[in-house]
Amino acid sequence: MRPTPTLKALAAALALGAAAPSFALDLMQAWRAALANDAQLASARSQLQATRERVPQARAGLLPSVNATASLMPQSVDPNVGPTRDFTARTYAIQLSYPLFRLQNVESFEQSKLQVSAGEAQYAQATQDLALRLSQAYFDVLAAQDNLDTLRAQMRAISEQLAAAKRNFEVGTATITDQQEAQARYDLASAQEIAARNDLEVRRAALAQLIGQPVGELDVLRPGLVLEGPQPAGEAEWVRNARDNNLVVQQQRVASEIARREIDRQRYGHYPTVDVVGSLQRVENSSYAFVGVRTDSTMLGLQLSIPIYAGGGIEARVREAAASHARSQSDLENARRQAEQGARQAYLGLNSGLAQVGALEAAERSSRLALESNLLGYQVGVRINIDVLNAQQQLYSTQRDLARARYDALLNGLRLKSTAGGLGEDDVAQVNTLLVPPASGRRVEKP
Repeated sequence: MRPTPTLKALAAALALGAAAPSFALDLMQAWRAALANDAQLASARSQLQATRERVPQARAGLLPSVNATASLMPQSVDPNVGPTRDFTARTYAIQLSYPLFRLQNVESFEQSKLQVSAGEAQYAQATQDLALRLSQAYFDVLAAQDNLDTLRAQMRAISEQLAAAKRNFEVGTATITDQQEAQARYDLASAQEIAARNDLEVRRAALAQLIGQPVGELDVLRPGLVLEGPQPAGEAEWVRNARDNNLVVQQQRVASEIARREIDRQRYGHYPTVDVVGSLQRVENSSYAFVGVRTDSTMLGLQLSIPIYAGGGIEARVREAAASHARSQSDLENARRQAEQGARQAYLGLNSGLAQVGALEAAERSSRLALESNLLGYQVGVRINIDVLNAQQQLYSTQRDLARARYDALLNGLRLKSTAGGLGEDDVAQVNTLLVPPASGRRVEKP
């Protein structure tokens, strides 16, 4: 059987796809996937859509309503002064009602618009939370990969030191203790490497749950990255912005306004209502005496309703609404204080993290020099094998801690922006510019 042109094209496409390089996932790609697949954000989006439908529902209370009715009533009448008559009474009607003065309905309409504002703030909060959860999961994977790379590099270095100890023992320039110490360190690192592989898979699964797709290689932080401090630099300005613009504060502020309007809405239960009412009606065979008679009627007028006494229910509902408003005011103040505290913690955490990054960068340089000195001292006989192993462990631990500190500093920067309600896709894109493909961003260097 000769291959058709279609089969040849398909085979070529498959071969091209197999030969194409696989690209690492960056933070923006993960963000777009999370926007489309995260279940919590989808739930918040549906909730916002449901909340928006409250506006037309409340507006309906301010618009006319028209109803049509029809009835057919077969009757059989047997009077004692005449013959029995069977007939069917028919009634057709259209009723109109248009509220002219119903303050409760006006307040309900205004409350519905405020509820939409609160729902939009809630959805924005869910979007911010997704950005933080995604960034945390993304950098958790990178940290787990760093830990695994560190352990593997340490195992390679220990393996070389173990081989050197064996050679030196064979020629009589070292004791068996050096070989045993190196073997013990290698076995410990091997056990830690197994746990690190498991932790990496767990972190990848957590990220995959957010973005709805398997996770392979990820872009990593650019080597030699210099992190910037918060802008604006003052703590007081961040705290003030958080008190005014935090999304939870915005939701509570709107909730307090809704509660205040609820007091008025309940109080309007004492007020009269005025409606325009009208009807068109046709009646056929309305009774025994009017068999064969058709009556058309039209009515249009105003209807006034004045509540006089409702058993104290209206006053009770007003008091309930006032208590709910007082509670909402307390909730608003509590939200403001929590926003201020969150801004302070994120601000201090960011500055502390940046200082820790600087200290760890200095520690990495010092650890590298210490390892080089110990290696040289071991070669000339003034250092023993355990000194070299300790220096190696210190260097690799410092490199791992430095990478983790950089991730934490970036996350604290995002948290700080979220406390002021300003975290968005642009901030995720800005962090993404700090990432490079893993081939060009080696995290652990061999000394």
